[in-house]
Amino acid sequence: MTTVGVLHPGAMGTTVAAACTAEVIWCFAGRSPESVSRATSAGLAAAATLEELVRRSDVIVSVCPPDAAVEVADDVATLGFEGVYVDTNAIAPATSRSIADRFPRFVDGGIIGPPATTPGTTRMYLSGDHAGDTASLWEGSLLDVRTIEGGPGAASALKVAYATWTKASSAMLLAVRAMARAEGVEEALLDEWAISQPGTRERSEATARMTAPKAWRFDGEMAEIAAAFASNSLPTGFGEAAREVYGRIAGFKGVDDATLDAVLQALNDPTTA
Repeated sequence: MTTVGVLHPGAMGTTVAAACTAEVIWCFAGRSPESVSRATSAGLAAAATLEELVRRSDVIVSVCPPDAAVEVADDVATLGFEGVYVDTNAIAPATSRSIADRFPRFVDGGIIGPPATTPGTTRMYLSGDHAGDTASLWEGSLLDVRTIEGGPGAASALKVAYATWTKASSAMLLAVRAMARAEGVEEALLDEWAISQPGTRERSEATARMTAPKAWRFDGEMAEIAAAFASNSLPTGFGEAAREVYGRIAGFKGVDDATLDAVLQALNDPTTA
């Protein structure tokens, strides 16, 4: 039986691991009590050290914050891993290709959607020579795994393109409303939206409520978005501006009842966040 090692399963990674049809292990060394609780609840087998996980695994899947992706890959490569390394993090295509150079067998990945707890909500795109075999490890599961052409970097490019639209547009919507409030024209803007952009008011309110608690996680991803645009001689401002917006509301981490008023106040006066 194929053994899949997962590094380091948070809310998303735990569901990716739980959906896998192979034997799955994870490494609890240095992980938080919350991570241990999630992995235990998902029924994942534990490896005491990274060395043990690398030795036992045929496939290793990295699901970590984007700014840790290279370090995690280096740690695994240093231990001489010769199996299939799958990087599913929200990183620039060039970052993915640099990680690919560390491994004899590599699959690039990108995850779109929430943690995979409901069928049809979450897709994991894979690219590279071993993408097909890797995708079969989730066949028939809650996670919809799809392969795309293009080799290492292709799946990451798709994720970057998708996230630029969803996350950068959400950041811009919040910033627009914050600017209108600061200038005293918010009500007039809302009236105009009701005429020409129906549903935008409601979208801005939902964006504040749903995005603020997660904003602290987006710093590294926005930096990777900017890097992806820069490497293709495109303007980098989308990712950079979104990074600043999310940085101003990062203090809402864990706040499930963030209000629009509180979010706009944090944007207009970062010292209050």
